[in-house]
Amino acid sequence: MIRPVELVIFDCDGVLVDSERIASRVQIALGAELGWPLTEEEVVERFIGRSHAAILEQVAARLGHETAAVWGKRFEELHAEGVEEGLTPVDGLPEALDAIAVPTCVASSGSHEKMRHTLGRTGLYERFRGRIHSAADVARGKPAPDLFLHAARQMNTDPAACVVVEDSRPGVQAARAAGMRALGYAGGLTRPELLEGDRTVVFHDMNALPGLIARS
Repeated sequence: MIRPVELVIFDCDGVLVDSERIASRVQIALGAELGWPLTEEEVVERFIGRSHAAILEQVAARLGHETAAVWGKRFEELHAEGVEEGLTPVDGLPEALDAIAVPTCVASSGSHEKMRHTLGRTGLYERFRGRIHSAADVARGKPAPDLFLHAARQMNTDPAACVVVEDSRPGVQAARAAGMRALGYAGGLTRPELLEGDRTVVFHDMNALPGLIARS
């Protein structure tokens, strides 16, 4: 028997705030500048949904640790500038949040500092204050299940009663590994087929989210 949903766990970038497009532009620009030419598709495949540390591990393997350190510092600076220039919530997200009746929280590969900035800039921080979890809180980031299991423990909820809203392949893989249902948002940069899988429903419009949660 499928458990009723008792907790909705939201990813942040690309699900709550439309920041993945900013991140992708910055990663492509840094690759061109520092010696690793990347297409948007390659950025999505390699970086989207992964922690800052996991991304820099890939850069270090390709370009060396010194370049990775430069990459990391420049990314934080340029991403912060992009956020200030015009970050918005994902289209339809505030209205969807208003219509969700069960408890919610955030579990993101981003740092707490980054989420304070992005969620604060878009007016969403107060909606989730005290219920925000980061990959920095656990040993392994997505696609490992650690972060989502940590969020469920902190929210005193059985993983089987959780549904995760994600927009990245590592994110839906982490949800499935945690024994949770996943709703894969395909309205961003990730191709829908990369989100498909067991216990996963792919959707394209945030306006549909409350209904999907009710039926999960």
